[in-house]
Amino acid sequence: MFKLPNIFAVTLLGAALVAGSAQAQDSKYNFGAPASAEEIAGWDIDIRPDGMGLPVGSGNAMDGEEEYEVQCAACHGVFGEGEGRWPVLVGGEGTLADERPVKTVGSYWPYASTLFDYIRRSMPFPAPMSLSDQQVYDITAYVLYMNEIIEEDFELSNENLAGVKMPNEANFFVDDRPDVQNPRCMADCADPSTMMLASSLAGVTPIGHFVDGADAPAASHEGQHDLEAQKEADRKADITGEEVVASHAAEPAAMSAQAQAGEAVYKGACFVCHDSGLAGAPKVGDAAIWTERVGQGMDLLVSHALHGYSGSAGVMPPKGGRMDLSDEAVTDAVYFMVESSH
Repeated sequence: MFKLPNIFAVTLLGAALVAGSAQAQDSKYNFGAPASAEEIAGWDIDIRPDGMGLPVGSGNAMDGEEEYEVQCAACHGVFGEGEGRWPVLVGGEGTLADERPVKTVGSYWPYASTLFDYIRRSMPFPAPMSLSDQQVYDITAYVLYMNEIIEEDFELSNENLAGVKMPNEANFFVDDRPDVQNPRCMADCADPSTMMLASSLAGVTPIGHFVDGADAPAASHEGQHDLEAQKEADRKADITGEEVVASHAAEPAAMSAQAQAGEAVYKGACFVCHDSGLAGAPKVGDAAIWTERVGQGMDLLVSHALHGYSGSAGVMPPKGGRMDLSDEAVTDAVYFMVESSH
């Protein structure tokens, strides 16, 4: 038999739950504030393949050549061939079915809008979003021209960029196959050690291979590096053009063992800023700038490289942002830059 106080308590509890539920549906969590139109515009920067999002403007390869040489060539090469392990932009046609395909803008990328979008958001490294829309149109046009996708005098604009057809566009399609369910192996399973991957960083792009297994292109780091070196040699052998060397160029002075040890670190971690002078970085080979810095003492110079520097001459994060490098490796790189700039 129910008693009145119990019925009253249940009634109050039910009313409270209903009221709480209704209040939760009508109220917010009281975090943050509604996004303003300016804030949304700041995030809404992507460019779609149909051209939506493109800023009004235009550019061409003739104007883009100079911009490319200033902003891009230090890493991507004068002809888009890629310096060291930096990304290759040109070539690679007919290699996508190979064991080691060369994926470039011309051979692999599906849409011209992807190129524009990526340059606008992320280039040049490490000063993204520093280019004007005009510069992005010009550089985009020049990279497309180097890949023989547009003519040199083609005026690329927000009105026609979506109509530029990339050679590999048809090979990108929606995969409508059902999701795959991978059942857990309970018996007669492969040895996990045969599926372990090892990688090494020889420049900006890591490369890797299976620790144990013949299904890798090379079964060792040495073999993998040999493949990469051969690939780069073959690629550069196909480049047309003549490298001009000054007849009065002096023989380079012999480097110390420490500087020689720092060369690989420089090429892999320091080159992009110290070859081009980005963010006020002293350019390797500029004797006047480096003499001034060395005059302050090598200890101070190494300290700035290890712990960072911010001043009127520029900005450098600790270890150039490469905190994975040892103090010894960074110090060796500093000696390489100094001895390369006498």
